[in-house]
Amino acid sequence: MSNIAEKFEIQKALEALGINDENQGTSYGDGFFGNGDSIPSYSPVDNNLIGNVTQTTQEDYNKVIAEAEKGFREWRQWTAPQRGEVVRQFNEELRRLKEPLGKLVSYEMGKSYQEGLGEVQEMIDICDFAVGLSRQLYGLTMHSERPGHRMYEQWHPLGVVGIISAFNFPVAVWSWNTALAWVCGDACIWKASEKTPLTAVACQNIANRIFSKNNVPNGISCLITGDYKVGEMMTNDKRVPLISATGSIRMGKIVAQAVAKRLGKSLLELGGNNAIIVTPDADIKNTVIGAVFGAVGTCGQRCTSTRRLIVHEEVHDTVKDALTNAYKQIKIGNPLDENNHVGPLIDKDAVTNYSNALDKAKAEGGNIIVEGGILEGEGYESGCYVKPAIVEAENHFEIVQEETFAPILYLIKYKGELQNAIDLQNGVVQGLSSAIMTNNLREAEQFLSAQGSDCGIANVNIGTSGAEIGGAFGGEKETGGGRESGSDAWKIYMRRQTNTINYTSELPLAQGIKFEL
Repeated sequence: MSNIAEKFEIQKALEALGINDENQGTSYGDGFFGNGDSIPSYSPVDNNLIGNVTQTTQEDYNKVIAEAEKGFREWRQWTAPQRGEVVRQFNEELRRLKEPLGKLVSYEMGKSYQEGLGEVQEMIDICDFAVGLSRQLYGLTMHSERPGHRMYEQWHPLGVVGIISAFNFPVAVWSWNTALAWVCGDACIWKASEKTPLTAVACQNIANRIFSKNNVPNGISCLITGDYKVGEMMTNDKRVPLISATGSIRMGKIVAQAVAKRLGKSLLELGGNNAIIVTPDADIKNTVIGAVFGAVGTCGQRCTSTRRLIVHEEVHDTVKDALTNAYKQIKIGNPLDENNHVGPLIDKDAVTNYSNALDKAKAEGGNIIVEGGILEGEGYESGCYVKPAIVEAENHFEIVQEETFAPILYLIKYKGELQNAIDLQNGVVQGLSSAIMTNNLREAEQFLSAQGSDCGIANVNIGTSGAEIGGAFGGEKETGGGRESGSDAWKIYMRRQTNTINYTSELPLAQGIKFEL
């Protein structure tokens, strides 16, 4: 990093978060341990080594799961409001450390500093939600068909929850799961992405400090570090009743099969191939803002990134011209510089995938209207900076059907009725996020109806990217079908129990059956 002041700020952030040059990557709440092989974490911003983290061995994992099971047996006896109070204090510490943690997220992952701060804010928001939820874990009361009986349902803590997160949201997705699981009474084991291990160590440092202060039993917040083999330790472990996994469709299918084989539960948040439909009644200015941010934000590495723009032929050329002009204004560079809009891709493998996707789009007949390419020279030494590209394409192109984690936007024209556009949007295997730009109420309602978008998220006059924590987050089809964050997503972290109480001196049977001795 050439800027000495900036380098100093990064170092201050690392110190505030307890990050050293060498870090152990396994923890069950009482410090860190482990002697596995070391994982280096290089920043895609400048290719500098930030620090090393030791991988979790099988022996390390066995210690973690034993502590998690033991801790869960005590933690589940705490009242939910007591657990909520611990989460509230964790939240306060996140607020105090928002800037250094946001800076580390930006530097280790490559997203803009503002997006890094925004990700930490999501952690704060879900903790706020969880604290309120700790007094609202409601069941239902039902009328029994038998006189003198009361019937109701209640929810109990599930057990040890395994969380596998991806590099693109290195801290937020973990918090979506763990904040809710904690107030539900569960213990959590987190297998963070090996591409962003230091943000995980930082979060575990915060949790360890707050949990120790409140005498929370060991094993409630655990960290394991490493590649897919470390994740397999959890997915194949019968002692972990729920695996929440975020990543690619390929990874999700492997996880789902392993967990299903032992009849465990899976919460899967997988790929997205998200589209914005633009009708003749759209506000073009807002359309361009939503499409550009959706396509280039986080350098196209969000699961909710806008991949396809499906535009009616009447406004196609207008939208095309507005987009190309907007792309000319995009500034690409160091994400810690708030003047830049787009930072780097996570690594050179991602750059290769980006280049291959553009080559494939051209080979299939796509017309590149905003040229892509890899940036070189001063400020781009890491080799991970690329230009956002726009390609005129057809929805049936093989490359359009895939999710490429890069800033490539496919511009697709539709004719005739809105249903034609909806069919194009739904004509992919993924089903995460979707949007329509229109000022026509009938079009908006059609898009949101049963014959409209088949995605878990459907927006009107906002883009596909981003989501509020108050609503359940997740998608359908090969996106996995899971739901995290708000609404009643908390139920996946608990087990449902139906209870019937007979308060009479007799034992009447259901459906009027007579059985006497």
